[in-house]
Amino acid sequence: MRKDLNGTELLDIASRLADAAGQAILPYFRGDALSTSNKLEGGFDPVTVADRAAERAMRDVLDELRPDDGILGEEYGTKAGTSGLTWVLDPIDGTRGFISGTPTWGTLIAVSDDKGPMMGVIDQPYIGERFIGGFGTARVDGPHGSRDLGTKTTTALRDAILFTTFPEVGSQEERSGFETVAEQVKLTRFGMDCYAYGLLAAGQVDLVIEAGLQPYDIQAPIAVIEAAGGIVTDWQGGPAHNGGRCLAAANTTLHAEALKFLSRV
Repeated sequence: MRKDLNGTELLDIASRLADAAGQAILPYFRGDALSTSNKLEGGFDPVTVADRAAERAMRDVLDELRPDDGILGEEYGTKAGTSGLTWVLDPIDGTRGFISGTPTWGTLIAVSDDKGPMMGVIDQPYIGERFIGGFGTARVDGPHGSRDLGTKTTTALRDAILFTTFPEVGSQEERSGFETVAEQVKLTRFGMDCYAYGLLAAGQVDLVIEAGLQPYDIQAPIAVIEAAGGIVTDWQGGPAHNGGRCLAAANTTLHAEALKFLSRV
C-alpha cells in the first residue's frame, strides 16, 4: 500500500458510499415506483431511476469527503481528479435482475490508481450482505455476522462450479470459448451478475467467466477476489481491470486449467 494512503479511511468511505446507494435503491426494488428506460436502439440494456439515484448519492458523499479524487461511474461518466485515486462506481450491477425482482444485483465500489483496483466492495443491500476486500481486509458482513473471505482449493475443472452471464452477453465466438470450459466442469449456473464474484470470494464457487465488461463491472470484484486469495485476469492471462473478457478463479492452478481453453479464443 502506498505510504500516503489511509486504507482505514478509504474502507470507511466505501462503506458510507454503499450505505448511501442502498438507501437510494431499496425503495424502488420490487416497488411500483420503478421506471426503466433502454440504453440501446437495438437490444435491451436497461437503466432505472434507482441506478441514477444511487450514483448521485455516492457522488454527493465523495464531493464532500474526497473532492480531489476522480470518479468513473456507469451513469454519469468521468470526473477528473488530482489525487491519483479514482472511485469506480456501478450503482446497480445486474439491472436486468433488479427489474426482475431477483436479489442477485449489487452495488460495486472500487478505489483504483493507474495500476488498477486496490480495494473493492460488492454490496447487496436487500439481503444485507457486503463483501469487502483490500488494504488488508477480506471479509463478508451479512445475515450470519462477519467472517473472513477465502476462496476454494479446487484444482481440477471436473470438480469446479462455474458461474456466468453467458449467453446474455458476449459474441458468439466468446460464447463458444466459454462453452469449451463449461463442458469440463461439474456444474454451471447462469445469470448471477456481480453476486457470483462475491460467492467466489466466499468460497462457494470456483470460476466466473464473462465478456463484454466495462471497468466499473469488474474492478470491485477484482479487489475482493484477490483479497480472498483468488485471481482475476483477461482470457490471455493479462490484467482485466479495463474490462472486456474476464476469468476469475479460486486459485492459480484452476485458473491455469481454464485459461488453456479460453486463451485459444
